[in-house]
Amino acid sequence: MMKAITLRTSKLAWEPDRGLYGEKSTYNGRPLVQLKILSDRRGDGGGIAYLVKFSPPAGKLIKLVAIARSDEHVYILAGGYCNKAGEQLRWPGDYGLNPNGHPHSAFIGEETVNLAVYTGEPDEVLECTVIDPEPPLLGTDPCT
Repeated sequence: MMKAITLRTSKLAWEPDRGLYGEKSTYNGRPLVQLKILSDRRGDGGGIAYLVKFSPPAGKLIKLVAIARSDEHVYILAGGYCNKAGEQLRWPGDYGLNPNGHPHSAFIGEETVNLAVYTGEPDEVLECTVIDPEPPLLGTDPCT
């Protein structure tokens, strides 16, 4: 039987992403992605849970492209996701599920903290890059 886990996450230090987000998860010497591992039960046939902090450079976006290698549950705690123009589309309190095998992407234009819970292995991250925002399209609703 596995022991229960209780953590005070505010006391845990943010750590480099350990390669989960690829070689380009730093920009000009600053980390773009940092983690707080909450639990890792993959050795026992379970999943992994962590807090992830994305820190895009000022005026830039982090572009992520990934494929879910198990069901991925994401709950936004702070910040949010945006479109290519940097207009926010997802907010604190929003939840998403990327089922196993699902290709997905995100743009992040402000410091964002998520709770990510995987039922098995974490995503295969295909791209983690810094890009410039695109100009917004005139006459479009940024919420669509």
